[in-house]
Amino acid sequence: MNKTTRSIIFIIFILFTRKNYAQISVDNLLTENLTNPIGIDQKIPRFSWQINTSERNILQNAYEIIVKQNNRVVWNSGKVYSDSSLFVTYKGMPIEADKKYTWKVRIWDNKLKSTNWSNEAYFQTGLLSYTNWKAQWIQPAERSVGDRSVPLFRKKFSISKKIKQATMFITSHGMYEAFINGNRVGDAWLTPGWTSYNKRIQYQAYDVTSLLNKGSNVVGSMLGSGWYHSVLAWNYKGDIYGKDYSLLLQINITYQDGSKDYIITDKSWKTNTSEIEYSEIYNGEITDIRRRKKGWNISAYDDSDWSKVKDTSYPKDILVATINESVAQHEIFRPIKIFKTSSGDQVIDFGQNLVGWVRFKVSGGNSGDTVILSHAEVLDKQGNFYTDNLRTAKAEDIYILNGKSVEETFHPHFTWHGFRYVKIKGYPGEIKRENFEAVALYSNMPSTGTFVTSDTLINQLQHNIQWGQKGNFLDVPTDCPQRDERLGWTGDAQVFFRTASFNRNVYNFFNKWLGDIAADQKPNGLVPDVIPDVLGGNGGSSGWADAAAIIPWNMYITYGDRNILAKQYASMKSLVSYMTASSKNYLWNNGRNFGDWLFFSPFDDKDGQSAVTDKYLIAQCFFAHSTQLLVNTAAVLGKKEDVKFYSDLLLKIKTAFLNEYMTPTGRLVSGTQTAYVLALEFDMLPDSLRLQAANRLVENIKKYRNHITTGFLGTPYIMDVLTKFGRTDVAYQLLFQKTYPSWLYPITKGATTIWERWDGVKPNGTFENPEMNSFNHYAYGAVGDWMYRTIGGIDTYSDAPGYKHAQIKPDVKGHFNSADTRLMTGYGLIKSAWKKSADSLCLNIQIPANTIADLYIPISNKTKEKDIVENNNLLSQDKTIKIIGKENEYFEIQVGSGNYQFKLLY
Repeated sequence: MNKTTRSIIFIIFILFTRKNYAQISVDNLLTENLTNPIGIDQKIPRFSWQINTSERNILQNAYEIIVKQNNRVVWNSGKVYSDSSLFVTYKGMPIEADKKYTWKVRIWDNKLKSTNWSNEAYFQTGLLSYTNWKAQWIQPAERSVGDRSVPLFRKKFSISKKIKQATMFITSHGMYEAFINGNRVGDAWLTPGWTSYNKRIQYQAYDVTSLLNKGSNVVGSMLGSGWYHSVLAWNYKGDIYGKDYSLLLQINITYQDGSKDYIITDKSWKTNTSEIEYSEIYNGEITDIRRRKKGWNISAYDDSDWSKVKDTSYPKDILVATINESVAQHEIFRPIKIFKTSSGDQVIDFGQNLVGWVRFKVSGGNSGDTVILSHAEVLDKQGNFYTDNLRTAKAEDIYILNGKSVEETFHPHFTWHGFRYVKIKGYPGEIKRENFEAVALYSNMPSTGTFVTSDTLINQLQHNIQWGQKGNFLDVPTDCPQRDERLGWTGDAQVFFRTASFNRNVYNFFNKWLGDIAADQKPNGLVPDVIPDVLGGNGGSSGWADAAAIIPWNMYITYGDRNILAKQYASMKSLVSYMTASSKNYLWNNGRNFGDWLFFSPFDDKDGQSAVTDKYLIAQCFFAHSTQLLVNTAAVLGKKEDVKFYSDLLLKIKTAFLNEYMTPTGRLVSGTQTAYVLALEFDMLPDSLRLQAANRLVENIKKYRNHITTGFLGTPYIMDVLTKFGRTDVAYQLLFQKTYPSWLYPITKGATTIWERWDGVKPNGTFENPEMNSFNHYAYGAVGDWMYRTIGGIDTYSDAPGYKHAQIKPDVKGHFNSADTRLMTGYGLIKSAWKKSADSLCLNIQIPANTIADLYIPISNKTKEKDIVENNNLLSQDKTIKIIGKENEYFEIQVGSGNYQFKLLY
């Protein structure tokens, strides 16, 4: 091979090559996408697993699953010839309520080798039917209107036998914390979570075997107002779902001798008040330590002066088992600075805008002394504590001390705050770093993706995107976590879904939330703007309501679960039917529409620079997009008649768009970035006019001196459209822009999360519109999807979803020297890492077993196709590599699973 050829053709270094057969194991066993879940209500559960090996090109040829209940085989699948390793359906004996099942799996690979059996995983069923609930809903004594104190419930009981298994099933109206013999049950917070309570209330299940004793025991719970009772949005009276604070709790005990016992909520329970005098989401908590009933949740406590509870006939047929990960405590932040502002406030800076609460230690002071913790995201231009953007939310936690010298630790229980800064008032003694910490709260979704480059600002952008997701994925996908809102806005969620799915495994999180979309969708198909719906049915807004179609389809693409489409299909059809019925001549120009929310709009618009896009042009694009996704879904589900019907409808929608919103020369009536982006992304234009539309988009970007002007609906797609039409160079100009409006501008102002507005802080340091100015609002973070798929190059094909057939096509021509992108898929880790030097490019690729990937390797402009063919012997040494061809600046090959390292003399 001559020197010239070596400077063009890559040299392949194969990592982990073995001449002999390498050991294969089956690991990471999941039931319904959860590790060893307790309390699942699926009567036909589904199983997933991953295949781990250092051997190259391993595919699954067959599997065998054995499921047992109490050492009794309830299903032996036998050898099933299939490559499926995700969401494999149970086909054994009927699943029973409150039973623990174990399962294991082994596979045969494409080399006809079988693995050893995997380690056993387990799942425990829930109650499966409301008829299996023996407990009764109980309530405290009469409460006055607006009472937001936290009641206690307690029940003492005795156990005389040796326990084999004990499971607690529990839910509430309000948020609960449960205790057995003084020990907190579980590590979840803000339970039972937020659902459309009038239609669906979640219950949780916990293994409490180790918490029970032979002899005397006590079970107890405290209830905060939570979403059920708190003021939400613009309903200033609260109690949207009901006025009762109710608890439903049942402990199923199985003894070693096979007998059973049940500890249930009923009239025998007792109730009293707690030290938490007030608890609400927006306003925080007031805790009077002097009123604490010390030891109330242990057996020896004297409850003779407690009141009897009331029982109620509240229905149980709306109870559903929890399918998503609960909220948990995560990162802990210590103060990076403690200072006094010019207005005299004592303030702690935790260095990160986060969602959660402050945990602090205190001792001393006088009985009745009050410590007040106020929360804020930012300081004003003068460096003072700033809370105007919280609107009516007090965001305060108040602690009334008992004056004892014993050091105690305090934190809230049924509220949370979005903050970076905390103002402290009334703290006895010196405010020391070691006595304060900020605790992050968010749904316990597994981390799946990482994205790191050689550019520190882009890495900070990725950091901000991830923390925007953490703070706003708190049981529901909220728009913001700090002010008097915190609602599940559908538009925000749908634009961010793909980015969210790269950062974390959001399957269970959105599976639960989609259930509430279907539950709150109106009979005519209208989808409320927020889910759960607390705005009285307002909705149908284009780009918001379309979450009912966009998110299910993207879930299918990301996770490969056909069932999610089947589950949501009726909701998707109902949405499109609503838009069709509300349109005239197939133009969707009725109803409520937010348009391209928070698009670029300069304060002084004398030159007409505001990027206003016709709301109904946007609506027509989303009408077409949701219809297209319905066509796609019908095809996947084998509904041929629906494919034909909605394909015909789609053609009429697009024809109406062209007649209404495009001139004969191809110009859109709104010449904005968003208009051209949506028309191109949703394929609204004939092929002959697409390139000129892309050119007009580029011209518009240049008109704004390489700045983005899109709002919530245009931003997620603009980078993708530019890349599709060969203008990734322009996309990079937008990405690296540092002046307003841009993604990096907030970072230059110290942002640690994504802002709601491009100009949350103006260049002069003042604030824009305090009535609507969240500094933790993830929608504009949707650019993360493009960074993963373009810079890292990781994507999946719609005809082989869930990364069964992946694409790895990294773009190395940006302003980066390196990028390391990783994604944990259902099959295992995909890695795409590259590093450039003056004369070479190194690629490090990993493909998980039981998948294949199309790998696009960047080559120099001087490379000739004949050189690749002539030197094909380099490739033929590895049978896993299949040459596909050359595409523009990439050499395309198909590879099987394994690790690959390439070095290109560039």
